[in-house]
Amino acid sequence: MSLVDVTDLTVEFGALRAVDGLSFRLAEGAALALVGESGSGKSTVASALLGLHRGTGAVVGGAVRVAGTDVQAASEDELRRLRGGRAAMVFQDPLSSLDPYYAIGDQIAEVHRVHTRVSRRAARARAVRVLERVGIPDAARRSRSRPHEFSGGMRQRALIAMALVCEPDLLIADEPTTALDVTVQAQILDLLHTLREETGMGLLLVTHDVGVAAESVDEVLVMRHGRLVEQGPAGAVLAAPEHAYTRELLAAVPRVDVRRDAGAHERRARGSEGREAGAGTGAGAGARSAEADGRLPGGRGHASAAAARRAGGASPDAGGRPEAVTVPGAVSGAGPGAGPGPGTGPGGAVADGARDEAAGEVSDEAAEVVLAAEGLRREFGRGKRAFAAVDGVSLTVRRGETLGVVGESGSGKTTLGRMLVGLLEPTAGEVRHRGRVRAGVDPTVQMVFQDPVSSLNPRRSVGESIADPLRARGEKDETRVRGRVTELLERVGLEAAHYDRYPHEFSGGQRQRVGIARALAADPSVIVCDEPVSALDVTTQAQVVALLGALQRELGLALVFVAHDLAVVRQVSDRVAVMRQGRIVEEGPADEVYESPRDPYTRQLLAAVPALDPAVAARRRAERRSAERREPALT
Repeated sequence: MSLVDVTDLTVEFGALRAVDGLSFRLAEGAALALVGESGSGKSTVASALLGLHRGTGAVVGGAVRVAGTDVQAASEDELRRLRGGRAAMVFQDPLSSLDPYYAIGDQIAEVHRVHTRVSRRAARARAVRVLERVGIPDAARRSRSRPHEFSGGMRQRALIAMALVCEPDLLIADEPTTALDVTVQAQILDLLHTLREETGMGLLLVTHDVGVAAESVDEVLVMRHGRLVEQGPAGAVLAAPEHAYTRELLAAVPRVDVRRDAGAHERRARGSEGREAGAGTGAGAGARSAEADGRLPGGRGHASAAAARRAGGASPDAGGRPEAVTVPGAVSGAGPGAGPGPGTGPGGAVADGARDEAAGEVSDEAAEVVLAAEGLRREFGRGKRAFAAVDGVSLTVRRGETLGVVGESGSGKTTLGRMLVGLLEPTAGEVRHRGRVRAGVDPTVQMVFQDPVSSLNPRRSVGESIADPLRARGEKDETRVRGRVTELLERVGLEAAHYDRYPHEFSGGQRQRVGIARALAADPSVIVCDEPVSALDVTTQAQVVALLGALQRELGLALVFVAHDLAVVRQVSDRVAVMRQGRIVEEGPADEVYESPRDPYTRQLLAAVPALDPAVAARRRAERRSAERREPALT
């Protein structure tokens, strides 16, 4: 008997059909991954399995049976018994899924009492046991902690514990490792695999990360635009995909074992044509066009600055023919009143000399150092509770160079980035910009934040947000402001008509483009990118990275790329710095660090990166288990 049986499932939100005639089965104890880009309908399917679309206005058709329950025909009481009892769900964002006012243990105990009607004491004891089972150290004490007192990985473990408290037959995990660093991600995936082995439960994994699917499941179902594209054993689908879309999806995955390729991001961005989810409610076809049809500045992808210099500012197209790199809005014909950017002539046109300087043959040693940090230290707390988030970090960034900063959550990456920008003052040490010690916030050093939703004011149009840096430096002519913002919107692949739209009307990738446009408004020489693609699917990642690369080549920008995704960092960086507990433990050219890591911590990070080959993933999982037995690690 199938644990999950879905036949001709359709889900419609008004005129939008999010799921279109999907059918699949999941056997008891088996694991299936729903894989696809944002907007493909994955999470909509997961919600339909538990009847979560009831009362939302969605129209659900077809047949859905889960653990013997006909979800479409079930009463509210039957659905209540199904949810949490026979089938449980782990949502993507544990912070929004957990109540901030109640202790973790109390929330888990409440779920147990709803389904089993045991005493409070018995439910609390059960909560402690499942927290221990998912690897929470000192579970009895930590069960009294609130969600904000847990790290991201621990909150995800707590959600898994809540799902397991009633020993369900099916666990639905919706993007359970998104935004987690590679080591915590590996721990969560290992935990899910172990729990399957111990309990025999079925697993339905929803993910946009093909590597995560390879690590975790027996079978893969690829979705696009709400429809099934390809389904089969994970090894077969990932090794020899039959459908062109599956091949393109795999080609868009950055590889940690492949050297940086000047044309790689361009080809990934081109391969994603028409696939990113369009703008949300209220967005018209115009809002979708730039993102969905893969139009990037000049149609070019990312190449490192060093590679661009060696190639004379050209990168090969898919057929190997070198083409010049151009960026819309960076040539003559910019909007009215557009102010000159770095290295630009009147009207925003890039001066020939500036272009030659940016793309010419310049050695890394001769390139100008635009940002330098020396002995940076930042402490938080006072007295005995004081701790150093960053401790003695020194680094340099040259014009046109990308420095990647990698490490686990809590390693000090974001704190370092905020000090480089001036959002945090160092406790000790100094930051120099073009040789001068910086005092306060330097407008020529800008930041692209991890979460564009929280960094953009939802009550202001994106055009007004982009205009803020212009007004902050004294520009009072609104015609010039609007003209400059229009130029910036077009430069990042959006449209002038988007000026008056609000953040909720854009997709994730489009919002990140808005963040990049806002950073460019201050004419920076350095941009610090703090996890700019961590929550985006692989093809949208490729588009955003390609955009940053094209802008870097055109404007001679220096980038500091802060991320926990080692594969992305390798593909964008000239040099890499590895951070652990506030210190840089290894630094050097990207290929050297990845191919011949000197520090054991760097080797540990690389070993935790998901593999696209299920056989390799199984071998690595066994090696991690063996290492844990030799030296148990606290999470």
